[in-house]
Amino acid sequence: MRLALEEASLAFSEGEVPVGALVVINGAVTVKAHNLRERLNDPVAHAEIIALRNAAHRMNNWRLTDATLYVTKEPCIMCAGAMVNARLGRLVYGCNDSKGGGVNSLYTLLTDKRLNHQVEVVSGVLEDECVLLLKRFFGERR
Repeated sequence: MRLALEEASLAFSEGEVPVGALVVINGAVTVKAHNLRERLNDPVAHAEIIALRNAAHRMNNWRLTDATLYVTKEPCIMCAGAMVNARLGRLVYGCNDSKGGGVNSLYTLLTDKRLNHQVEVVSGVLEDECVLLLKRFFGERR
């Protein structure tokens, strides 16, 4: 999660909402990513989407069943849906998102038994650090 926080700090310095992500497969960091919506003018350039896409390309396989995605903030419903579609093995995230969380806060997409795949979820990892970075970012913009 510390590496994901480093990515989130990069996003912060670039004027992006500070969310960082990385994909780990077989104990090795496969890809790192951070939000790029502002720079790319791309509504889907969330850290999680970029990380999943790059990991699938690197592994030459869209199925990421052996992968763990670390992300600093609870994924939104778009990103959670991408995780289900990627058959992600595990998600580890820092802090909840009470306004847009698609994993625990507003929706529970990753553990919904009606879907064709469920993802193991671990939350609250380095939560205080993740919250602090987001609060600092939005505090400077208000």
